[in-house]
Amino acid sequence: MASRVSFLVGLLVLGVAIAQTQGRKDDVVTGAENFIKSMTAEQKARALKGFDDDYRKNWRFVPASREGVNLGELNPEQATIAAKLLKSSLSEAGYKRVETIKGLEDVLFEMENGNKGRDKRLYTFTFFGEPTTRGTWAWRYEGHHVSLNFTFKDGNLISSSPQFFGSNPAEVRSGPHKGLRALPQEQDLAFALLDSFTPAELAKAVVGDTAPYEIVTGNNRKIGIQDKSGIAYKDLSSKQKEALAKLLRVHAESQSGAELKRRWGRVDLDSVVFAWMGSTKPGKGHYYRIQGSKFLVEYDNTQNDANHIHAVWRDFEGDFGEDVLAEHYSSVHIGRH
Repeated sequence: MASRVSFLVGLLVLGVAIAQTQGRKDDVVTGAENFIKSMTAEQKARALKGFDDDYRKNWRFVPASREGVNLGELNPEQATIAAKLLKSSLSEAGYKRVETIKGLEDVLFEMENGNKGRDKRLYTFTFFGEPTTRGTWAWRYEGHHVSLNFTFKDGNLISSSPQFFGSNPAEVRSGPHKGLRALPQEQDLAFALLDSFTPAELAKAVVGDTAPYEIVTGNNRKIGIQDKSGIAYKDLSSKQKEALAKLLRVHAESQSGAELKRRWGRVDLDSVVFAWMGSTKPGKGHYYRIQGSKFLVEYDNTQNDANHIHAVWRDFEGDFGEDVLAEHYSSVHIGRH
């Protein structure tokens, strides 16, 4: 009897989990639909593109003119709907990151004596295809130091990369926001891991005395495996393995629970290599990458006297959902013969 009760409880829990997952899918679709419905005809003409439009893979993380609808042109009702869509697509930690990074535009505006290019109203929404639980569609939220790319197929989120977060300054050093850091763990956990290495381990991990000025892969549409030098996860102590996994999870945790689980399921820790370049102490230029068989994380902090972070999560085959979509198109093509 007890086993039967446990079985039924298990089914109930599973059913609730499935319902909650479906609800999240519907929340994003409904949120996107509501946002699009709130737009004027002119806004729709700029915000809506075909799924196969070349601009879908034209992602950037620098201040630039972008196609779509930006925050500055939304009325209060639209702004509320847009924020709800973004919240439904990210974890609480992810949404906080996005908002903190956006807020740094005000800090830069003051630091740069009213530079009009520093404007938190310029973050932009663009949609590719029609939001639906059938077929494919995608959307992007992007501006200075944020690029979030979401691709859906048949109601399922199949890709949340490229994912880019940056922070300038990495730490606000003066003014009313002194001490504010948008991406603290990405730096602190990495240095803590580095400090745990023995001299022999450090010699393996540090692959260059000078850090690159920028993340190596830039905003390339597709990336390949980087140099696999560095120290392997499988060669670390148990505590070091925990530390590296924790650092990697920080780079993944901005995604919603379901997407975090999907993304983490693609991580083969035994294939992971950790590589460091530049200074092994804070305050001078440094860079690291965490590379697995399917993904690459890059972190760089060299600009503005090593107070300017760029961090990206890429998928070798799955950026923009390419692996799932290629498999789908291949099966459709084969089925027509």
